Amino acid sequence: MRASALPVLQCALAAGLSWWIANDLIHHPDPFFAPIAAVVSLGLSLGARVRRSVELIVGVTVGIGVGDLLISFIGTGAWQIVLVVALAMSTAIFLDGGPIIAMQAGTSGVLVSTLIPPGASGGPHRMVDALIGGLVGVVVVAFVPSHPVLRARKSAASILGTASEVLQLVADGLVANDPKPIEEALRKARTTQAAIDGLRASLTGGREISRLSPLYWNSRPRFERLERAADPIDNAMRNIRVLARRSLSLVRDDEILDPRLVDEVEKLSHAVDVLRRMVLADPGQQPDRAEAARVLRSVAVGAKAELVQNAGISATVVFAQIRSLIVDLLQVAGLSRVSAVATLPPTVPKPAYPPDL
Repeated sequence: MRASALPVLQCALAAGLSWWIANDLIHHPDPFFAPIAAVVSLGLSLGARVRRSVELIVGVTVGIGVGDLLISFIGTGAWQIVLVVALAMSTAIFLDGGPIIAMQAGTSGVLVSTLIPPGASGGPHRMVDALIGGLVGVVVVAFVPSHPVLRARKSAASILGTASEVLQLVADGLVANDPKPIEEALRKARTTQAAIDGLRASLTGGREISRLSPLYWNSRPRFERLERAADPIDNAMRNIRVLARRSLSLVRDDEILDPRLVDEVEKLSHAVDVLRRMVLADPGQQPDRAEAARVLRSVAVGAKAELVQNAGISATVVFAQIRSLIVDLLQVAGLSRVSAVATLPPTVPKPAYPPDL
């Protein structure tokens, strides 16, 4: 409820305001499309609301146009509704193919077929009502906005918190040569995809708010930094899942392991927690990006090829994933990929990116 309180408030305000405009200011009779359009264009999801508003208006226009045209000739009834919905949705799919346009075209066709008497010309009014609802939804987002960064940074911090827990469990399992902590780590890691999808949805909504709302125009630089971190966070979780799977194989095969490699995993767990706190920190607070990068560089220094000399395949894969993970996490801390790769000790005589050690 706390997470959805603001979207609910926005929908309620937009519905009441759009009805007031259509009914009291413009004097349309029973302008039910206005609040419907406002609520559907906003919804509880914070992502892609402007696009939803446009799709909804197009869908309603198509549904009303087809419905008015057919009902004026064939009347109302069960088979007429079948025909109106089929033609309205088919037209919408032909025009765009988006699910919202087709759904709204079908819904509008049903409403026109059942609520507007045959021969009554309600089409233009209904189209204007839908336009009012969609525009009011955009205005409400602009002037009663959620913070464009707050929800996204909480989502990112939650993912990084899980990543830190997973790495610590992997380290515990490797130290004890016990597969159970690693199995738990792998289960945790596999549940993060929904959170990553939620982060991307929050970023989509935040991008709209940072552009629409004058209240948050000054948050764009911080939002853009968080947006650039989304792909590295996603890549980091993918690498962590591979690391956990190979660690599980390593323990089950009783493969020989250099203790310093386990130490690297544990250090990474602590470094990821620093990143988590960095994402949650307000401007001017610690840890900042420079501090997070410093901690990660201290881990990178130890990721040397000597850790897997004469090692088996699983230990070698774990080592490779640690290095890839360091690169991903340094990008979350603000480094470019080239700079992040250059922090790693070389494993070949002539690396593509000379080390910056």
